[in-house]
Amino acid sequence: MPCRTAAVLAGAAVLTATVAVPAAAVPAAARPWPRPAVPHAQPDRLVITVSGTGSGGALSGTGSGPGTATGGTAPDLRTYTLDCRPAGGSHPDAPAACDAVDRAVRGPRSPWEPVPEGAMCAQVYGGPATARVTGVWRGARVNARFARTDGCEIARWDALVPALPGPGA
Repeated sequence: MPCRTAAVLAGAAVLTATVAVPAAAVPAAARPWPRPAVPHAQPDRLVITVSGTGSGGALSGTGSGPGTATGGTAPDLRTYTLDCRPAGGSHPDAPAACDAVDRAVRGPRSPWEPVPEGAMCAQVYGGPATARVTGVWRGARVNARFARTDGCEIARWDALVPALPGPGA
């Protein structure tokens, strides 16, 4: 029993000594808080491919631009690039699209994550439109698919309008 008590006291002394080390003595890289802001190593660039929108070439109702036809069986299959900071690319309304993506990323859920399995979603159909978004945003790789198949998917899509085409576009 005295051995066990001595071991417990020794362990407590080690823990106390570890906790008592001032934060300044620990190198910044070893501290989990606060993380310094790291500049983006890669620019924000998304490739947006949409189909089934019946847009005839314009991605959003506010812009005008032909995009780049990618071929395939769907006559309205279009691919656009979206560059941000500064806004550019072939997207017809790049500044507004960059703002929409920034807002969506700061929201409660990542717009790039699919709707969780088993989520309760309104059974409404938003049309045949589909989209795929790939690239890099804020240093993270993006590879997301979108469809307007139910209320959850429509909300996910709408969070990115005008980066993705809005209703009736």
